[in-house]
Amino acid sequence: MLGSVSAIGPAAMDAYLPGLPELARDFGASPSAAQVTVTTYLLGLALGQLLSGPLSDVHGRRRPLVAGMAVFTVTTLACSLAPSLSVLAGMRLVQGTAAAVGVAVGRAIVRDLYAGAAGARYLSRLMIVIGLAPILAPIVGGQLLRVTSWRGVFVALSVLGLALTAVGARLLPETLPRERRRAGGLRVTLETFARLLGDRRFVGFVLIVGLGGGAMIGYVAGSSFVLQDVYGASPQLYGLLFGLNAVFLVAGAQVNAHLLATRSPRSLLRVGLLMLVVAGVALVVIVSLPTAGLAMVVAPLMLQMASWSFVQANALALALTDHPEVAGTAAALLGVSQYAFGAFAAPLVGLGGSDTALPMALVIAGCAVGAALAFEGLASRSRDGSAQIAEGTTIT
Repeated sequence: MLGSVSAIGPAAMDAYLPGLPELARDFGASPSAAQVTVTTYLLGLALGQLLSGPLSDVHGRRRPLVAGMAVFTVTTLACSLAPSLSVLAGMRLVQGTAAAVGVAVGRAIVRDLYAGAAGARYLSRLMIVIGLAPILAPIVGGQLLRVTSWRGVFVALSVLGLALTAVGARLLPETLPRERRRAGGLRVTLETFARLLGDRRFVGFVLIVGLGGGAMIGYVAGSSFVLQDVYGASPQLYGLLFGLNAVFLVAGAQVNAHLLATRSPRSLLRVGLLMLVVAGVALVVIVSLPTAGLAMVVAPLMLQMASWSFVQANALALALTDHPEVAGTAAALLGVSQYAFGAFAAPLVGLGGSDTALPMALVIAGCAVGAALAFEGLASRSRDGSAQIAEGTTIT
């Protein structure tokens, strides 16, 4: 259940990506203008977490999550009826805000139950489930484009949202009992934000998750144009390649979960950041070669996907371990950083038009280097949070 509600956000972004060039043509817009629909969706994911994370600390996890899935269903259907690009962009903002509830509350539920290395292991296992979304969504989206338009993809997503709303209302348990909930109010929320952002260790992890997420979203936003328009992949082949890259995300999560039995989350986070930097720099070099082909470009993207499994799970677990009493708010700030950085990265990858892959490569490499510097400058100077709680500990 947590995997499904957490994955609906990425699925709603990825499923329509094979149809993004068609969407641009339908509205007579440039590639960069069409990618604004990605940007507004990512802004909604950021805004929604700022709202839903603190609310879940006050009202519990279950009610905000089910309500968010219901709003997601309605707004997704509205996206399929959008008469213009500006209306679609606005609906995507609301859609992303609703989908964000699953992201923030899902992570808070994990922290309600686990911490430290145990939390990192659970998040890695969860990423295996979440990884099915980018595997299946673009493939399904590409196949749907054989029989329908990008509008039909949104109709299919609304049906999925309706199913998740019904299942969540029936099966999702409450993991935050009343005695552990916090007082509500804007002042309390702002004070909690200020306290978290005053923690240098936490800020380091916020930057790591944000910049690493920016690299990933730079790939997501730019890959449809780069792989199809620059390197000649069909919408169906693009969906398969996108899914293949997501297999590396799942494989990386599986390896990370296994290694956590003997390695600390912080050491594995360092390994993941190194892999991410190597992938970004290699991509810049490869796309600069006039003889580069599709296979050469896909290789560093696969490494990037595998590295994100190490970076995200371990950074989130280490950041949330120190703040169990405000897990929803802390998870919201971490999620906001990921999608806020991504919202700025998405339009940058389209600045060079649809004839070059270099902007996407530079965005990925720049974010990767920035995340590595944040780790060395802030997060690595503090204690390893995994040492505070024994392996496999369940928080009650």
